[in-house]
Amino acid sequence: MVAISFVSTCASSVSLIPSTSAASTSCHSVIRRPVKCKIEADIGGDDRFPRRRVLQFSGAVIAADLIARSSLFVETANAADLIQRGQRSEFKAKIKDTLYTLLKGNPDLIPSILTLALNDAITYDKATKSGGPNGSIRLSSEISRPENKNLAAALDLLEQAKKEIDSYSKGGPISYADLIQLAAQSAVKSTFLASAIRKSGGNAEKGNILYTAYGSTGQWGLFDREFGRVDAEEPDPEGRVPQWEKSSVADMKNKFAAIGFGPRQLAVMSAFLGPDQLATEALLASDPEVLPWVQKYQRSRETVSQTDYEVDLITTLTKLNSLGQQINYEAYTYPARKVDITKLKL
Repeated sequence: MVAISFVSTCASSVSLIPSTSAASTSCHSVIRRPVKCKIEADIGGDDRFPRRRVLQFSGAVIAADLIARSSLFVETANAADLIQRGQRSEFKAKIKDTLYTLLKGNPDLIPSILTLALNDAITYDKATKSGGPNGSIRLSSEISRPENKNLAAALDLLEQAKKEIDSYSKGGPISYADLIQLAAQSAVKSTFLASAIRKSGGNAEKGNILYTAYGSTGQWGLFDREFGRVDAEEPDPEGRVPQWEKSSVADMKNKFAAIGFGPRQLAVMSAFLGPDQLATEALLASDPEVLPWVQKYQRSRETVSQTDYEVDLITTLTKLNSLGQQINYEAYTYPARKVDITKLKL
């Protein structure tokens, strides 16, 4: 009778399970100990430990080790994801500060900023999945079209903003597609804040308190997440954007319907359709389908919180600003600076 000795050294599965005391600490160390398994088999036919059992046991130990390693990988990946989120959030906060300052100094361009964002986004075509808020409106052949004839000054202001933003960006230059939509967000917030100040008798401090307390700042979460659009290199096809000042309400409704919007969204975006919001609303109110929504939002704007108007406008703008876009959620991130913990003074 001849015995065959099978000796294997593998990572200990016992060490993969943290002890009760270790579980209460903030980090765990994984200790791997060699385990030697000696299995003897009688080749005469009386297997005490069949080969299949050997393979099953070896596979189980290896699988346990892989699970432990994958857990560590997931923890590392989650940490990297948190770092990238932090980087994007910090960058976006700086962008908003830059845009707020520029718009505060150029309030007359706010209506044009809104129309610029609308005209860049409403080129989206559902049938071909092309167009949308891709920054193509920055191209000379597109910004010079009749529907964009009064938007050059707004684009020039954003060019100025882009130079400043790119100067402090650690993760590459901001795309025009992102910049235009973030500028629209800042412009909308400026109108919300201006309304709060007006309701506070012109007192800016009280207006800021009112907007902070009753405004809809918490509704921007999904909009803020859509950050990482890629600029188009070619202009979008002509004929996709109406000349709003020359359009009938029926034309506007048809265009909004083409991107999945109805009378409600048309009414709430009245400020995007021309420099005089009240004049635009007077035109929209001539349509029986749009009239109830115009009245609803006008009443809402006279309340302290403007809840219906603000929430619906944010929701509509959020949908508009992502039409047809593939968002790169790692955009503007960069390698984190490594810290040599041996040089830290604790």
